[in-house]
Amino acid sequence: MAKKEFKSESKRLLDLMINSIYTNKDIFLRELISNASDALDKLYYRSLTDKKLKVKKDKLEINISYDKDNRTLTVSDNGCGMTKDELESNLGTIAKSGTLAFKENMSKEEKANIIGQFGVGFYSAFMVSDKITVTTLSPDSDSAYVWESEGADGYTIKEAKKDEIGTEIVLKIKEDTDEVEYSKYLDEYELKSLIKKYSDYIRFPIKMEVTHHELKDEEKHEYEDHKEIETLNSMIPIWKKAAKDVSDEDYDNFYMDKFSDYDKPLKVIHSSVEGMTSYKSLLFIPSHAPYDYYTQEYEKGLALYSNGVLIMDKCAELLPDYFSFIKGVVDSEDLSLNISRELLQESQGLKLIAKNIESKICKELENMLKDDRDNYISFFKTFGVQLKYGVYNNYGQDKDKLKDLVMFYSAKHERLITLSEYVSEMKEGQESIYYASGASVEKIGALPQVEQVRDKDYDILYLTDYVDEFCVTAIQKYEEKSFKNVSDENLDLESEEEKKETEKANKDNSDLLKDMSELLDEVKEVRFSNKLKTHPVCLTTKGDVSIEMQKVFDAMPNDMGIKAEMILEINEKHPISKKIKELYKKDKDEFEKYSKILYSEARMIAGLPIDNPTEISRLICEVISK
Repeated sequence: MAKKEFKSESKRLLDLMINSIYTNKDIFLRELISNASDALDKLYYRSLTDKKLKVKKDKLEINISYDKDNRTLTVSDNGCGMTKDELESNLGTIAKSGTLAFKENMSKEEKANIIGQFGVGFYSAFMVSDKITVTTLSPDSDSAYVWESEGADGYTIKEAKKDEIGTEIVLKIKEDTDEVEYSKYLDEYELKSLIKKYSDYIRFPIKMEVTHHELKDEEKHEYEDHKEIETLNSMIPIWKKAAKDVSDEDYDNFYMDKFSDYDKPLKVIHSSVEGMTSYKSLLFIPSHAPYDYYTQEYEKGLALYSNGVLIMDKCAELLPDYFSFIKGVVDSEDLSLNISRELLQESQGLKLIAKNIESKICKELENMLKDDRDNYISFFKTFGVQLKYGVYNNYGQDKDKLKDLVMFYSAKHERLITLSEYVSEMKEGQESIYYASGASVEKIGALPQVEQVRDKDYDILYLTDYVDEFCVTAIQKYEEKSFKNVSDENLDLESEEEKKETEKANKDNSDLLKDMSELLDEVKEVRFSNKLKTHPVCLTTKGDVSIEMQKVFDAMPNDMGIKAEMILEINEKHPISKKIKELYKKDKDEFEKYSKILYSEARMIAGLPIDNPTEISRLICEVISK
């Protein structure tokens, strides 16, 4: 019989489709099983209105078999089959979809159960096979037909013998190469794994003869193999069940099995959405961070399904970075099964789903914070840094979504609180939200700058994470209250009398302060201050970059050259103030020693390194020994 050419596509198109659209060869089996499921659906729906078709739904199934010796893999179904014209139309034209045409005449509910498009997906089988043979019998035809092709060069169609309606697809699997081990598609374990991964939720049973090893003689350790037909897919996805029909144990088991976690999830979010884009989702907040969460190797994303058939393991487009810890699945009947990652990124339906999921997660976290605070704090201690990063990232464009979810340590309450809680308890006349940054709560509490604010009975938020200060800077204001770093040069908490005293002290000692500033070239200015209580010195900053921010920049691999403008403040009421004034008049050498020691002391208090520790140690010994 003469070979026919593909009607509308060239060899170049078929080669492009095989080599470019489907870079993951494993999905060919998913495509063939999905097409078989479509055929079963079509037959079943036709039988509802066609009295001539005697179809028992529980007898509809898909069968997989393999022959290692002849290198063949067979996928068969007892679905609707195809007539000669349908074979010509559906398989003679690349990307022609018989299922798509069938769907156009169905109701929305019926469409929901038809998975894919018998077209491009079918040809993915050429990625792993040299020859495809399709034998099919339709209830609308008196004869069966066989379609055969070895690739883009063409195909043949001729009459065949087949006793029952349905379709059988036989793939002649390619020989192994140095790059690809095609023989794995003739391995029982590999086939079972692929079916479980991609087609576990096909709603018809997928059956295959599998081998069981049974102990024959315990003393001799002899085993005997026997084969039996098994159903390999679970068929009903947990996320398609009503929430009331799923127990906590069901959720926990699914999560731990699906995402290989040894602990139960902290929170389950199960939802079903109907609208312009309909979908079902089952999301989980883990109880702990994955071991690789804060590494470059970690991949975010939700498992994306099209009506129960896996499209991709981790669809990153469904989650913003600040919710990258979320695990789960999304299943939409409105997404095409035969869709590439590039097309997914441009899909408006996917973008709408992602937006809805983001809103749902935000709402669930807000409810957890309100109704289950202990669990929320547990969550926040694990993933709070990621939320704060979300506030700061992208120039703060997402801050309004997240600002009520972030928490900081309260000096007054000695626990984590929200910004809303801080503002609700602000003292009368308090205009700012005060915060202090440092390596730990204990170290922040010991900062000299904290004393003045605590004396006013103002609460202070202690920021201990590297991203904290960037986070509050991005928020800028909360309920019209601005944020104020206690290490800022202009706290403006002194009384008018104190301000006048400080102003006079700085004016009267301007030459001393100028010389000290020139001696300490790393500081922008040296001044006397009334803000300190018991400590002799501290470092404050002017401008947008604080000392803690500088530490973050300094820790980066590339030197960004961003430095804080530091001011050395000396407690005007401390005995050290009187001492340096005397030294400035009588002994400039000793004055220089004291100046360097005081600056080094201020740097140590701020958690900054001392560039010349040996020199400072020597100076301290000289001063002590006198």
